[in-house]
Amino acid sequence: MYKKHLENPELQAGFEKILEGNKQWMKLVAEDTTGRFQQLAKGQSPEILWIGCADSRVPANQITNTLPGEVFVHRNIANMCVHSDMNMLSVLDYAVNVLKVKHVIVAGHYGCGGVAAALSRKQFGIIDNWLCHIKDVYRFHSEEIDAIQDEEKKVNRLVELNVAEQVSNLCSTSIIQNAWKERDDLAVHGVVIDIATGKIVDLDITFTNSEGLGKVLAFA
Repeated sequence: MYKKHLENPELQAGFEKILEGNKQWMKLVAEDTTGRFQQLAKGQSPEILWIGCADSRVPANQITNTLPGEVFVHRNIANMCVHSDMNMLSVLDYAVNVLKVKHVIVAGHYGCGGVAAALSRKQFGIIDNWLCHIKDVYRFHSEEIDAIQDEEKKVNRLVELNVAEQVSNLCSTSIIQNAWKERDDLAVHGVVIDIATGKIVDLDITFTNSEGLGKVLAFA
């Protein structure tokens, strides 16, 4: 049932803080003299699709120092690109084929809770079904991961390997490969964010065509 005010004072205060923050944003928009917000109201033309983790510490615009309208964003637990995820595929299709983005970036981050959870044998709930995709990445690289003794380094290495796997998943989609047949200005990248420093670590995983994917993943 709708209530004008939340009964819990802390909840009410938290929501009011959000609304107050919006007032500050509205003030910024109203006082802007560049005309960029008026232009954004008419449409968007970002050059970047950012597929990142839902973690609150890794907001795309702040990390890349970009303005509203410059980055199209999709986020989920552990920045996964699952072939059966219609949400991700819909975002990808719209970004590539309608917005014509030039860069698709898979952005993981060190200390990822989803990756750490996938390395455990605990049950967490419905998310366990999602974490199975990360466990598959571990299975592909179990010998390397198991050889790492430090738990933090173990998680962070799987973070990197997971990004690489998700880049491969993206490049094997018909959406990306068909776009490559029509365009030569589309690149798929894999990076990891170091939250402690704010640095985007380039994993040197970049594809601009289907070469290197293998004859099974690359469509004829």
